[in-house]
Amino acid sequence: MPSFGGELLTAAVAGAESSPDALRHVAELPARQAQTADWPGWAHPDVLRAFHDHGISRPWSHQLRAADLAHDGRHVVISTGTASGKSLAFQLPIMDALARDPRARALYLSPTKALGHDQLRAAHSLTTAVGALSDVAPTSYDGDPHRGAQIRP
Repeated sequence: MPSFGGELLTAAVAGAESSPDALRHVAELPARQAQTADWPGWAHPDVLRAFHDHGISRPWSHQLRAADLAHDGRHVVISTGTASGKSLAFQLPIMDALARDPRARALYLSPTKALGHDQLRAAHSLTTAVGALSDVAPTSYDGDPHRGAQIRP
């Protein structure tokens, strides 16, 4: 029996033009017991310390898999329930890249201002906790005239 999410996806891609970058596979997986994983060897130690200091001693296996793919330059879509840790899947490789490369930049796109502001708070909290990111100044650019868009000088 198809799920509501599956029905939405089918409707969204119906009639879409085929291309080499098109969605190729969809799988609905049954619920299973959550599993943690070890932090990846590629992650900057100060970034890992920041996550640990924020109460995350080990990532969930789905977070690690998505973070590994993003770190390797792959496109990633992660779809899990609310408060299941999707943010760490992109925060980890982004914070690692920023900590290792002073010329690195990141652009977060959010479908709502509320989610964007929540992600901005998290970015501030994490960058403040990593010494190598002391010059990173996360900010929003949401169409409000009183906000700037400077990420790093």
